[in-house]
Amino acid sequence: MIKKAEFVVSNTNPEKCPKPDRAEIAFIGRSNVGKSSLINMITGVKELAKTSQKPGKTQLINHFMINDQWYMVDLPGYGFAKVSKDTRENWEKMISTYLTKRTNLCGVFILIDSRLEPQKIDLEFLLWCGTEGVPAALIFTKADKQSKTQTDKNVKAFLKKTEEIFEEAPDYFVTSAEKGQGKEEVIGFIEQLVEEFKAEQSN
Repeated sequence: MIKKAEFVVSNTNPEKCPKPDRAEIAFIGRSNVGKSSLINMITGVKELAKTSQKPGKTQLINHFMINDQWYMVDLPGYGFAKVSKDTRENWEKMISTYLTKRTNLCGVFILIDSRLEPQKIDLEFLLWCGTEGVPAALIFTKADKQSKTQTDKNVKAFLKKTEEIFEEAPDYFVTSAEKGQGKEEVIGFIEQLVEEFKAEQSN
């Protein structure tokens, strides 16, 4: 249950993130996948993450404190078409440093647009996470934008691709920010990760 969500800090330097003394859950996805809307839906705070019609709005690592207990992190998207090569390389370096060096990172949700067939860039990012030992789960977004049959078909196709890479599919959730679909399941999964982190810390 999320009762309180507050913005803490934005920055471009992973070393300047808050002290890694509590569990941290990050959200990442391709530009325009509906990340801000999903974060706002999960936390129940309408303007927490800034939504924008313009892809690539999140260019910083944004930390939010949830229930005064753990951090939720909104990461820049990947796969920007409209930025310079240098900018993109800087973002990629920032994201990869954050994901591989952040000691309190318990889980990363990779957001996938459920309206699309499996995209190479999403599969490549998931493979990178697997190779680097980044704990990833999938969230399929915008499930309300087409029939359940079509969503199921696209989800199934994506999971099949992940099984070809990893032998087994990662944990996944199907969501709709507009309808609130998947909210409880995602929060339940996060709470489990947070509790596991706390248990490890107290040992």
